[in-house]
Formats: sequence, structure tokens, C-alpha cells
Amino acid sequence: MKVTIERAQLAKSLAHVHRVVERRNTIPILANVLLRAGKTSIELKATDLDLEIVETAPGEGKTTGSTTVPAHMIHDIVRKLPEGAQVELQSAADGTQLQVRAGRSKFTLQALPETDFPDLAAGEMTHSFTVAAADLKRLIDRTQFAISTEETRYYLNGIYLHAVDAGGEKLRAVATDGHRLAQAEIKAPKGAKGMPGIIVPRKTVAEVQRLIDDAGEEVKVELSATKIRFSLGNAVLTSKLIDGTFPDYGRVIPAGNDKTLVVDKSELIAAVDRVSTVSSERGRAVKLALTDGKLTLSVINPDSGSATEELEVEYGAESLDIGFNGRYLLDILQQIEGEKARLKLADPGSPTLLEDMEAAGALYVLMPMRV
Repeated sequence: MKVTIERAQLAKSLAHVHRVVERRNTIPILANVLLRAGKTSIELKATDLDLEIVETAPGEGKTTGSTTVPAHMIHDIVRKLPEGAQVELQSAADGTQLQVRAGRSKFTLQALPETDFPDLAAGEMTHSFTVAAADLKRLIDRTQFAISTEETRYYLNGIYLHAVDAGGEKLRAVATDGHRLAQAEIKAPKGAKGMPGIIVPRKTVAEVQRLIDDAGEEVKVELSATKIRFSLGNAVLTSKLIDGTFPDYGRVIPAGNDKTLVVDKSELIAAVDRVSTVSSERGRAVKLALTDGKLTLSVINPDSGSATEELEVEYGAESLDIGFNGRYLLDILQQIEGEKARLKLADPGSPTLLEDMEAAGALYVLMPMRV
């Protein structure tokens, strides 16, 4: 193969695909990116056997063909080439090397043939729908922070995407790590009705989040019970799904919390951030003391000191002291779109419901801490 491509185009595509490639690989071919040159474009493909990304970039192919080269190395090389350079990629006749030329720079990389490169065969996709990129981005942004990183509970290591009938057909995303829960929903796109409930892995979610800004206005989503594929602009992302059962999250969303606190979101974020400065790295506990019209935030750390701050709030129920992990509380508050946050509380030992007063369909649950 011999193809010429503008440096910025190649760098952008490599930046997208090389992230899928793990730094440490026991299978050499998985450390490589597949380059396939056509007459007017070049296709780049990378996989870790669970996730595959294919991106097409414009290029001038003098001879068609394909090869695979180390993904992180070629990304670093192209990234360091001068702006505006024309990059020529040419593979050796025996397929064991790839030459990268740009101006006076020349690199020769070890290559492996395409025949060894794995293909994440998607099989038949049972459901297909198109969703506005902004809506999909909102579903992910509002929930991904609550994905669990605890590998033993692997079924929580992703976003649970499913269709529900809640005052009309909705496409709902839910994530939880056992300490907090995030739920967001949009009107279900045509084709999503009856889809299986699926768990999209954390790594796949992160890649979609990065690619979605270049995806244009719409994203095509195809899925089955075992795989999902996102078509985002020039990139196609195919991923295996987490094979597990997501817990019945509806049971942890409190319905009878009768104490309502309405607070300015920005003021609460700033106050929690300030008092958390003295909290211990392990505990991060922030105490919220509520009385009529007043919220007092406090942190006591035997090793470093204490902090308190008062806020004027809308609260008319009986006095209540409750503790939260400050980092978890901030993560949720930062997802709220409106100026005010509404917290529905019950008692110091029960989960608290947080609602976005200006964004229907988004809600959050936070478990309390002992303080």
C-alpha cells in the first residue's frame, strides 16, 4: 500500500483509535492498528477483543493494500510531525515494514500482516435506532460518573440502557456503584421499543463520550443481546456488552422522603468544596445540619482540623443532621443543569433523592454516611 494523507486528518483519526489499544498486550497484533488504504480514503481499525473502532479518513491512495503497525508508536510519530505536513505511508512488499515520510522525516516501523488481525464480528443486530447526538451525550454525561469501578461486581461496571414505559416510551440510562445512583432518560427513539436491557461497559461509554462531539447531529445505534454498535460521524464503534443482570434499581429510589430542601446549586457546590478541604482522604464525610431556612455544613478531621459554613436555604421541615461523602455529593451536584437543586430527605440512615428542578427525567440517589 502507498497512501498520502494530511497530517491533521491522520493525527485526529489515530487519536480516536489508539485509545482502544491496551498498553500491555500478550498478543502482539492487539498492540497494532490496522491501516487499509483505498483510492480516496484510508481506514484505521483497532481492537482489544471486547471493543473495536473503525474510522475512515480522506487520503490519496497510489496503491491499495493494508498492514498493521504499533498503534501508540505511530500515533506519537504523527502527533510530533509539523502542522500542515503531507504524510506518506508505504508498506514493504513483504508486509514486514511500514515507512512513514513527512518532509525530511522518515520512519520505518515493524509491521504485521492484516491476516492476523482479529475481527469483532457483530452478528445480527436485533434493534436499530437513530438518536440525536446531544440526547445521547446527555444520557451518558448524567450517569457515567456513578459507574462502579469494583471489578467483583462486574454487572455494575457500565451503564444500564433500556426502554421503559413511564408516561410514554422512554430510553433510560442508569448507573450505580452502591453508594450513589444516577438515572437519566429521553423520549425513546423509533426502533428502541422492545429492545433488551443492556449493560454498556465503562470503556465503551468513555470512548463514545470522546467521539460524540465529532459525530454530527445524529448517532445510529444498533444492538443485540450481546453487542452494540455506534456510528458516530466517520467512526464506527462496536462493543461486546456486559453479560450480567443489572439489579432492580427501582427498589433503592426512595418514594416516601418527606423533608424537602431547595438550595442554590452553585452556592452548595462551593461550600461543600471549601469545607471538604480539611476532610480526610479516606472518609471525606461532610455533615449537613438542617434547621428552618438554614443549612450548616461541617467537617471534623482529628488529624487536620475542622470547618463549618452556613447557607440560607428553603427548608421548613423538622431539624435533621445527615452526613454524605463530599466527593459523591459534588459529583451529583455538578450534573444538575438548573440553578436550584432539590433534595428529598427522610432520616440520617436513609438514602436521599436529588432532583434537577429544570431537567425532567434526571434523578440521583445518594446513600448517607455516619458522621
